[in-house]
Amino acid sequence: MNQMNEKQKNNDFIKRIAHEQSLKAKQVENVISLTNEGNTVPFIARYRKEQTGALDEVQIREVIDRWQYIQNLEQRKTEVIRTIQEQGKLTDDLKRSIEKAGKLQEVEDLYRPYKQKRRTKATVAKEKGLEPLAQWMLTFPLSGSVETEAGTYLSEEKEVKTADDAIAGAKDIIAEMVSDDADSRKWIRTETFKAGTIESAVKDEDKDDKNVYEMYYDYSEPISKIVPHRILALNRGEKEEILRVSIRTASESVMRYLFHKWVRNERSISASYVKEAVEDAYKRLIQPAIEREIRNELTEKGEEQAIHIFSENLRKLLLQPPLKGKVVLGVDPAYRTGCKLSAVDETGKVLAIGVIYPHPPVSKTREAKEKFIRFLKEYKVEMVAIGNGTASRETEQFVSDILKEVDEEIFYLIVNEAGASVYSASDLAREEFPEYQVEERSAVSIARRLQDPLAELVKIDPRSVGVGQYQHDVSQKKLSESLTFVVETAVNQVGVNVNTASASLLQYVSGLSKTVANNIVKKREEDGKFTGRSQLKKIPRLGAKTYEQAIGFLRVIDGKEPLDRTGIHPESYGVVKELLGSLGFKTSDLGSPELQERLSKLDLEKTSSDLGIGELTLKDIIEALVRPARDPRDDLPAPLLKKDVLKLEDLKSGMELQGTVRNVVDFGAFIDVGVKQDGLVHISKLSKRFVKHPLDIVSVGDVVTVWVDGVDMKKGRVALTMLPPAE
Repeated sequence: MNQMNEKQKNNDFIKRIAHEQSLKAKQVENVISLTNEGNTVPFIARYRKEQTGALDEVQIREVIDRWQYIQNLEQRKTEVIRTIQEQGKLTDDLKRSIEKAGKLQEVEDLYRPYKQKRRTKATVAKEKGLEPLAQWMLTFPLSGSVETEAGTYLSEEKEVKTADDAIAGAKDIIAEMVSDDADSRKWIRTETFKAGTIESAVKDEDKDDKNVYEMYYDYSEPISKIVPHRILALNRGEKEEILRVSIRTASESVMRYLFHKWVRNERSISASYVKEAVEDAYKRLIQPAIEREIRNELTEKGEEQAIHIFSENLRKLLLQPPLKGKVVLGVDPAYRTGCKLSAVDETGKVLAIGVIYPHPPVSKTREAKEKFIRFLKEYKVEMVAIGNGTASRETEQFVSDILKEVDEEIFYLIVNEAGASVYSASDLAREEFPEYQVEERSAVSIARRLQDPLAELVKIDPRSVGVGQYQHDVSQKKLSESLTFVVETAVNQVGVNVNTASASLLQYVSGLSKTVANNIVKKREEDGKFTGRSQLKKIPRLGAKTYEQAIGFLRVIDGKEPLDRTGIHPESYGVVKELLGSLGFKTSDLGSPELQERLSKLDLEKTSSDLGIGELTLKDIIEALVRPARDPRDDLPAPLLKKDVLKLEDLKSGMELQGTVRNVVDFGAFIDVGVKQDGLVHISKLSKRFVKHPLDIVSVGDVVTVWVDGVDMKKGRVALTMLPPAE
């Protein structure tokens, strides 16, 4: 019977998730079933499309997270019911209310009266035997005297010396009863959200030396309207002890509600005492708790948005198109310590390391220029990558001037170097380049970021890549989990060359742990390149399930089996060979124009039926046969190549510029247009139509056309617009 109930419950949960996320119940059921069997999100998204109806990684993750929340909620309900039952206080109504609760907060509200409490005023009063007096007061008697009734509870031993002592204790008990009432708390919480305001005032202006929080010195906004980035700004200002933040509630309506609920007869001799107890309950117990809960809920909302923005920006950054097959000169700019240079070949192998001092205080400009030109010529450099840190713009000017003089057509790019210094000082970088200085490693990283952003960026903690907003003010555990998921998704969407990938990259492949990733690299170093996917079965700790989860995302480019360089899973090789054979082709014909033409004429429905596979899987197989070495990043617009540089003074209102989106935040987007400071396009200047969020219009890495809206020379700020000026 219990198993039947459990099954019915799970079916109800599946239907609920399907309804919430606009999916079919079968899709949800299959996602949960596949996850329970130990399949990873990337594997389910790529190789089990028939079961999920082609849900992507984010949709699958949302189903899993919601299922987990419901399971945890059910677990908590069971625990709460058991605890109340053990106290002998569980009623059928209470049990039904707990079972019906849709949120953890509702369960905790219902459990509050039965929770083991620390010693409160009410528990002390109960120990003094004053609970019957409180209960008598709540019967709202019409005759007699409260003082006379209270006098019957006097006790020297229990330290109830006067009638006032007894009444005060009874009021404490009533206050706690009011505070513990689940319905009251729920109503007050909803009312506060609806009609309350969040307010801030300056606490210590001296600590805000840059006036960052000036707008919040005397600030008020309805709780229902405050946007996520303002929540986090208030939190940070409070944490830095610059601001004092509070919630102002609609206390008049709350008191009316509580009096109506608890004071059942205004004419009673105990009514005034109960009213005092109700007021005390609200001011001392309920209001502070509700304020904490609302602040926590607002913070959660702010964190979710900040993490979402960071995740979206990171995904776009990771999937930036690589500049393949180019010899790159990486430049890590600096003043006093000099600009570090690193020439790397097409594969990312370091050809040379150097340092030049073109800027003050050393200013060896002529020597720096000669050395830079020597690097360009000696290593046949095709692209220059300049880090966007300190001295970046001065270095850009220096490089731009040189590139105008050399005969070769060489372009440069500004590369977001966020996290490069973190990587350069890491154990991983020391292991990779033990003989180099930290800054030299950074120059290598900057060059490689241009060649393959994904392969290089996976080497650093995703939190250090600098494409977020308030990332230090959010739960670091949640942020880390979300960003790791983004990196895993990106790595598996692109696929990994098993013969060139670092352990840092391999560990993000579906199913692979850090240990297995290291074992793959070790085996490759000992025995040379892998010539087929099946060789990976011999890797220590890489069992059958791990092989199944990982192998489709691992590519063997020049191996014995041509299918090993595609995203086709080995479980489908038999079907693929049958398909090719029926068309008169072999696996060696992958990507040929003849095969492409023949496949384009296939009847998908009939072919999938003949082969006994789903249409979605067949479409993926055909795509891989037509473009066997496809990299999804190749379909994206190439980065903006530059030859010249601008100064802030060059900018004039209305000037048209091309720029690269460096960061997207709630209130707009920061665009690199080639001057010292990234310009801001405010959300109101992104489009003529209403923009709910900047991410709906732009993403990190996008190359966009902008116009100068205004320049603040004093603050070094540039305001940009994406709205073309009126003719």
